[in-house]
Amino acid sequence: MQGASVFCIITKLIVSENQTQSFCAEVRILTGKCVEGPRGEKRCEIRGWCPAEDDTINTVSPMKEAENFTIFIKNSIRFPMFNVTRGNFPSNIDEKYIKTCKYDPVHNPSCPIFRVGDILKYTNESFNTIASTGGEIGINVGWVCDLDQSEEECKPSYSFTRLDDVFQDNKVSKGYNFRFAKYFRSPDGTEYRTLHKAFAIRFDILVSGKAGKFNAVPTVINVVAAFTSVGLGTVLCDLILLNFLKGAEQYKAKKDKPAVQPHLHPPLFSCPEDSSVGTLEPQLTGRRDDQKRSKPILEMEMFFFFIIPEQEI
Repeated sequence: MQGASVFCIITKLIVSENQTQSFCAEVRILTGKCVEGPRGEKRCEIRGWCPAEDDTINTVSPMKEAENFTIFIKNSIRFPMFNVTRGNFPSNIDEKYIKTCKYDPVHNPSCPIFRVGDILKYTNESFNTIASTGGEIGINVGWVCDLDQSEEECKPSYSFTRLDDVFQDNKVSKGYNFRFAKYFRSPDGTEYRTLHKAFAIRFDILVSGKAGKFNAVPTVINVVAAFTSVGLGTVLCDLILLNFLKGAEQYKAKKDKPAVQPHLHPPLFSCPEDSSVGTLEPQLTGRRDDQKRSKPILEMEMFFFFIIPEQEI
């Protein structure tokens, strides 16, 4: 049985034949009566498909031949950004090779044919156990391609995992199983069916891919962003300006020029030693002193508003 990227190999069947709609001992739609079960025990009577399914039968053995079944995987992947499409067949594959090869992770990693028993071995699972209860196995097809090299080097790698491993310690619903029925009608018009409970190994094909190719533009952007993030942008710019560009000497002279200390003017007012506390007296008095006092005031105004060198007025 198969679906989209999923298929099953049935390893064990419990068959309930000739079921008809009638009354029997089970636990579905109750009739209120207590009747004898198939093993002599007392059960509630129900109306449904009878005789009821007995899925506790241990005499049914799993199909041993399934261990030697082979799985042929045909897979392709496309990287639209680079306009590259690849398949999982080697370019040198021929009919003789495909008929005789078996996948081996060391000696034959490119063969697309997988033996069921080998897959279970790679997942550390016992065939007898998983064939009896069923289970889910994932076949991972991983593409990691460096497209700077030849496209022939873009090959898949395979890995295997037990998908339902987390449920193995549960007391109910272990493994993997499902039911299906075939319906018939007798000549007298009575409908009956044959119910199958199938235990199977379900395989999920999981494909993932990643490809890359060198491109100068994003590389430069990433390098500049990295330098800027750690504060090396200024150092790098100075290195280029001081050593490689035209006019580097002029830039170096400007960069190495010492800073000019600002000119500090004497205060306009001071506190004489014999003055009282809290009283400010001007240093200069009289008309002549007022003329002298106007000079530093004018100089300060010119310096503050026009920022020009100090000069005599």
